[in-house]
Amino acid sequence: MKLSCVAFIGSVLLLLAMPGRAQDKDSVVLKTATGDIYGTLTVPESKQPLPVALFIAGSGPTDRNGNNPMMKNNSLKFLGEALNAQGIATLRYDKRGIAASKNAMKNETDIRFNMMVDDAADLVKALKADKRFSKVIVVGHSEGSTIGLKAVSMAGADAMVSIAGPGKKADLVLREQLNASLDPSKGVSPEAAEQMRQSREIVNLYLDTLAKGDTLHDPVPSMSALFRPSVQPYLISWFKYDPQQLISALKVPVLIIQGNTDLQVKEEDATLLSKANPAAKLVIIDKMNHVLKHTELDQKANHATYFDANLPVAPELVTAIVSFIKGLK
Repeated sequence: MKLSCVAFIGSVLLLLAMPGRAQDKDSVVLKTATGDIYGTLTVPESKQPLPVALFIAGSGPTDRNGNNPMMKNNSLKFLGEALNAQGIATLRYDKRGIAASKNAMKNETDIRFNMMVDDAADLVKALKADKRFSKVIVVGHSEGSTIGLKAVSMAGADAMVSIAGPGKKADLVLREQLNASLDPSKGVSPEAAEQMRQSREIVNLYLDTLAKGDTLHDPVPSMSALFRPSVQPYLISWFKYDPQQLISALKVPVLIIQGNTDLQVKEEDATLLSKANPAAKLVIIDKMNHVLKHTELDQKANHATYFDANLPVAPELVTAIVSFIKGLK
């Protein structure tokens, strides 16, 4: 394998040869006004230009490998290595505020969803300017799918792969999840049921307010973790992005992948995306969950894979992506 150290300074792309193959080491630096974004670029040896896949990780503190401080499953790392073995280059990076890119988000109150989109778009543009690559494909997982859908159109990527991507705006997804967790019909006491109903009303009011672009004043302490003032600007910016509108606007080939044992994103989401872009290819992978591993719907068994750093990703996932990328014209 041959790698390059890539530094982005303004619109200038500098390529410096590096020996060996990177694993978790930084081989890419994207310079931004607020800090550096770090990633790993892996380029299989080839005499001809190769397709390159830009991976965009999901929500929360998920790093370039698909891990976070609470769990390690190496999902994106394994997927990247599987594509590399099939002659496809990959760039995996830590989004701003995460892992090696932590200093690119010094204050939570300053982060906006469009910053994540801009970072991805800048990486796409840089890869398109690199003559070693024939095509640039964005591979977005979960929230990374929404980021990718916008970045593809902004930067002119050649194709899009959405894995476990939400089919609804984030405020609607949060509303469904929070309302489900506050279901007063779950056999609780009358007092607890009343508290749940009141909490539901507050949640829906808060989400309505943020979706309108307005901030909240003094959220109740029990909900301050999700609706704290410092994170509200990010939520407001995130709620503006509609995955169905974004995917319907794409004129490039699109592959939508969804596992049917995913406890976080449902087949319904993939169907909504597919209906919004009928030209897209839809693949449902049997017994693949949100971290791209084979497992059952059973919650305990499913969650166990989130902490299994040795279990490979579903082979059908690799097959679907490789077939899609190699079939691009």
